[in-house]
Amino acid sequence: MRLYNTLTHRVEEFLTNVPETVKMYTCGPTVYHYAHIGNLRSYICEDVLEKTLKYVGYYVTRAMNITDVGHLTSDSDSGTDKMVDSAVKENKSVLDIAKFYTDAFFNDCEKLNIKKPAIISPATENIDMYIKIITKLLEDGFAYQAGGNVYFDISKLDDYYKLTNHKIDEMVVGVREGVEEDKEKRNQGDFVLWFTKSKFQDQELKWDSPFGVGYPGWHIECSGISIKYLGEYLDIHCGGVDNIFPHHTNEIAQSESYLGHKWCNYWFHVEHLNLKDSKMSKSKGDIITISTLIEKGYNPLAYRYMVLNSHYRKILEFTYEALDQNEKAYDKLINRVKMIPEDGELMEAAFNDYKEKFMNSLKDDINTANAITVVYDVLKDDSLNGKTKTELLRSFDKVLSLDLVTEKHDVIHPQDEEIKKLIEQRAEYKKNHMFQEADGIRNELAEKGIELIDTREGTIYKIK
Repeated sequence: MRLYNTLTHRVEEFLTNVPETVKMYTCGPTVYHYAHIGNLRSYICEDVLEKTLKYVGYYVTRAMNITDVGHLTSDSDSGTDKMVDSAVKENKSVLDIAKFYTDAFFNDCEKLNIKKPAIISPATENIDMYIKIITKLLEDGFAYQAGGNVYFDISKLDDYYKLTNHKIDEMVVGVREGVEEDKEKRNQGDFVLWFTKSKFQDQELKWDSPFGVGYPGWHIECSGISIKYLGEYLDIHCGGVDNIFPHHTNEIAQSESYLGHKWCNYWFHVEHLNLKDSKMSKSKGDIITISTLIEKGYNPLAYRYMVLNSHYRKILEFTYEALDQNEKAYDKLINRVKMIPEDGELMEAAFNDYKEKFMNSLKDDINTANAITVVYDVLKDDSLNGKTKTELLRSFDKVLSLDLVTEKHDVIHPQDEEIKKLIEQRAEYKKNHMFQEADGIRNELAEKGIELIDTREGTIYKIK
């Protein structure tokens, strides 16, 4: 299996620390608002990665955090806490906000057939681990206290920017949205490990610590949760490309300084989903959620299908026109699957051959578009009986999770008798010279993947 590794900036063979075992960490949501479909693209791709690893034979343990404290409005440790802002805006407590949007996030994941990680841990439940890490970083000289806060000193590292290949003089003071320089820092790239009561006095969630009453910075939580639940050696760390700097860069710095050795071997990053010429942003208000799609009448799995037809390392531009096309293709695919006859015995040689083709597509840096092509190859192969086709699709769906062979979706699946009734109605329309209505039936069936063929003996149909 080969994966693109952001750390080495190339596609390389995937090797685990322990044979046949994968420890995988995913940066979870900051639960101050609904996840938008750009966020969920990352979680779909990470879901496919986990399911692919299991499909090819690995035992996977995956952990994910829930950020319910410490993520500021800027990625450079300035501004107010996103959770606090949301709580004030909605006149609720921070914990109420966290629970509401955590539940909403997992409801969206369920609609998209995204599997829950085995380990899910809110940031607020791991304060002791952050304190343990920060204490050691201070003792070992990697961190310092200034202005009431604890900072990580990036000048102690020779390779701080190894994940991005940047140099220190190329980095701006802040990363997003007009960040101001923190005068308490020794270096512009230093980042906060712990905030105390000297900053943001209205912070609702605070804890006692050797550094003063306060709360953790955003970056420390992922290091703490990953090390606590997955140990000192991590195989894969996932996230969106916007996490590469500074979040994942800072995770590497603090984790490896704390542990004294290399921490994570592979970094898996998913590209942005853009709205035409701009990146989707909650702060700007230009977001589309899964609820938005449902309200407009779309099947959430049509969006998953759209995501899987692109490569995770390419920017995906979202338009409703593109989603329309993907939903039609998805509906047509489902209808074709529903028309597969239940006949024959499993053709083991053909089954294994197609499964290997499917698996090889996924082993090639998670090429889901090619994997879906294999699905269509199976459907078009007239040498395969119904039993073999159905079992192949059932097998593929362990990774694709498109409900190919289940009854969960709400798409209309016409059976033989229903099709015949429509053919008879069309014949009646043609007899009465109602050609527009007759064409409407032909078009309706075509959208479901059913082609009508007029012969001397009458109209027959076939599945495209």
